[in-house]
Parts: sequence; C-alpha cells; structure tokens
Amino acid sequence: MTVTHSTFTLERTYPVPPARVFAAWADQSAKTRWFVPDGSHELDFRVGGRETVDATGPDGTALSVVSTYHDIVPEQRIVYSSTLSGGKVLATVSVTTVELVGEGDGTRLVLTEQDTFLDGAEEPAWREQGTGDWLDRLGEALK
Repeated sequence: MTVTHSTFTLERTYPVPPARVFAAWADQSAKTRWFVPDGSHELDFRVGGRETVDATGPDGTALSVVSTYHDIVPEQRIVYSSTLSGGKVLATVSVTTVELVGEGDGTRLVLTEQDTFLDGAEEPAWREQGTGDWLDRLGEALK
C-alpha cells in the first residue's frame, strides 16, 4: 500500500478571448470534442455539478473519472475535484484549478493539479503528460 503526492502546473496560451476558452469547458458537446476522444462523457457544469468519463485504457481496463465542480467564476476560474478508477480500484484523487487570464486578444490558461496516487496504479508523469495532451487538443479545438 503506497501513496504518492504530486503537484504540477501547466500553462497554455490560446489566441481567443477568455469567453471562448471558458465556453469550451462549459458546453458538453464542445468539451467532449477535445476532452474525451474515445469513451462516454456527461457534464453538469455548475457548482456542485458532476462530470463523468467512462473509457477503456490501453490494456483494456475500464477507466472511470468522476469530477465535482466546487468553484466556477465565468471566464476566470474553475475548481474541481476528481477520482480516477481502473476497474473497481481507486487509482487517484485530485484537485484541479484552471485560471483564465486575458492577455491582449488571447487567453493564458494556467492549470494546477494536486494529486494523490494510490498503490502505484498511476504515475505523476503519466498524469501530467495526459493533461498536457488534452490542453493541446483544446488549443486545436479553439482554432
């Protein structure tokens, strides 16, 4: 039984205003396009609302992500907590803060995630890489 703690921050700059970036997080069909390339996705984007993703991992394991939104400031900030399970085994618990800062005609997105990894089921580097990948897909979706 092991526990590993990790925190990382990723930044991206998108050439669209904060309202467009925020909308890409808030609208289920828009978010599904960049956040869930394979699997099912449900989004109730409000404080106290839940988001679920069900997918299959590379090894065929059923993956389930359940998030709860705790703070939403339109066009500025989103804070949520998530659990990731592989099969019926809890792998990670995390808290994520997304900050949107207008810069000229664009937006600087700053994502900070604090993670608790349980029993080696996931590694901090995997999570950071995967999060970076979906932030890059967000950038493509905003073009």
